[in-house]
Amino acid sequence: MASQGIIQLLPDHIANQIAAGEVIQRPSSVVKELVENAIDAGSNSITVVIKDAGRTLIQIIDDGKGMNEQDAILCFERHATSKIASADDLFKLTTKGFRGEALASIAAIAHVTLKTKEHHSETGTLIEVEGNKIKNKETTVCSNGSSFEVKNIFYNVPARRNFLKSDNVEFGHIREEFERIALAHPDIKFTLHHNGKEEYNLLNGPLRKRIVEVFGRSNNDQLVPVEEETEIVKIKGYVGKPETARKTRGEQFLFVNQRFFKDSYFHHAISKAFDGLIPDRSFPSYFIFFEIDPSKIDVNIHPTKTEIKFEEDRFIYSILLSSIKQALGKYNVFPTLDFELETSFDVPAEVRKTNPIEPQIKVNPLFNPFQNNTSSSTNSGKSNGMSKGIMSQGFGQTKNSEADWENFYSIKEEEITETKELEFENGFEQTGNSILVRGKYLISNCKSGLMVIDAKRAKERIIYQNLISEFIHKPIASQQLLFPFDKPFNKSELMAWQESQTLLNQLGFNYSIEEQTLSIEGIPTLIPAEEINAITEEITQTLVHGNLQKSELAHGIIAKLAKNGSMNTTIRNEHEATTVINDLFQCEEHTYAPSGKLIVSTITMDEISNKF
Repeated sequence: MASQGIIQLLPDHIANQIAAGEVIQRPSSVVKELVENAIDAGSNSITVVIKDAGRTLIQIIDDGKGMNEQDAILCFERHATSKIASADDLFKLTTKGFRGEALASIAAIAHVTLKTKEHHSETGTLIEVEGNKIKNKETTVCSNGSSFEVKNIFYNVPARRNFLKSDNVEFGHIREEFERIALAHPDIKFTLHHNGKEEYNLLNGPLRKRIVEVFGRSNNDQLVPVEEETEIVKIKGYVGKPETARKTRGEQFLFVNQRFFKDSYFHHAISKAFDGLIPDRSFPSYFIFFEIDPSKIDVNIHPTKTEIKFEEDRFIYSILLSSIKQALGKYNVFPTLDFELETSFDVPAEVRKTNPIEPQIKVNPLFNPFQNNTSSSTNSGKSNGMSKGIMSQGFGQTKNSEADWENFYSIKEEEITETKELEFENGFEQTGNSILVRGKYLISNCKSGLMVIDAKRAKERIIYQNLISEFIHKPIASQQLLFPFDKPFNKSELMAWQESQTLLNQLGFNYSIEEQTLSIEGIPTLIPAEEINAITEEITQTLVHGNLQKSELAHGIIAKLAKNGSMNTTIRNEHEATTVINDLFQCEEHTYAPSGKLIVSTITMDEISNKF
């Protein structure tokens, strides 16, 4: 008797949920798939309506060609598509979706309502689907095109729903997908609403206009056009001027045949084109579009289609590098001239806001350069560290006493202290039970041998501990800037700063937001003025792309402040060495710095013995 087989076909509802796990990772995945379907339907206008970051509702309304009743039913079946008729079509794709899994995957994990109508029809079709099962089908009156309502995402997969982040994070992903698609199709009008508020209203127009609408007017004068056409690839788009490069990755977009993709190889080509023009570890902004024969790319190597394989990637790399270098060369050789600009000095905005103050010159009318002022040296016999015997030599001076010259050889107590501190910085010094090495390392006895402490990291941990304690009870100390620091940002970045304003105020950042500009009026006292731009960029990157909870964000910023506060740490005397050791071992964590680097290391007696 043959044994019973153990392999069985999965039921459709399980297979659909597996497919949904690959295609639908979060609410933003639903937005991406449905908006791309609307584009493939030939829409001129697409509206996206979101509630509760997509948890409650995701609605996509388009004015595309719509569907008849039969197509409206079939579109929810797996591998049902209007975009592929034969295997050969897989190698010449020009549409966004093609596998026919998106709607089936969405319907497997949410409640979906579809209203659709073809332009030549008088009535449309209403379909309601739950868990891939059609619950209702009827004729309805609706506008031309299609409207998809996706409610209660992951209602039947609670484990997946629990993995969703906060509304701010999830809507950030939706905004990111929306911006990518809107940039790829400037000829289509896009609107985005969240919880009843209009976030974007992007009219159709040229690419430059779309970039400015999405990322702010400040970008209009900072874009360098790139254009190159060869038999292999046609390249067009814009790169940011070198002075707009950031310390963090920001506005970097690659598209092929109007499809967004990520590629570190082509990113390297763009970065290489900026060699010598931007500081190290800075990132240029770019919006680059490729047009390539669809048969020479493979877009199906990744479920979300953000990774693409190129048949002639090496040639494209060289062409891309050359075209951007040429564009930057033209920008540098032929700078933009504005003949209507006034020839007067271009005064910075922060200075223009203040009233000019006439400088005052103070003169002491009683000052006599030939008069000997001995009041300051009467007691000590010295002035400015020099003996009275030296100071009194010159024009119009009286004869010096022998005592004046004896002071020339005297050594003050403070001079001994200065010498001692110099020895601390340049060599070894005994400090009670500890030895200081070059002002950076403390070596002390312990039971198992010698304990070595990194003074800078110790100071970093101490400052971090103090700031955390301060942050819990009151705002971190802030210093007001003489002039506000103004920095333009795009909508998503400004929204992130606005949503985190209460937390950032508690961390010592005081600011306001006007139009598309962040105006910082106060910063934590541990941040030097020259680092405002860098830390602002870093915080922005964390807020927009960090996917951090507020507590994690606070700890990260406080760790940054602690690192800044410990940058110039040197131990100059025995008292400072003792204070650092005592403060360090009062911290809850004294082995590692907030950055994760080791503070304290022990050298055992066996290790010391093995050296001899």
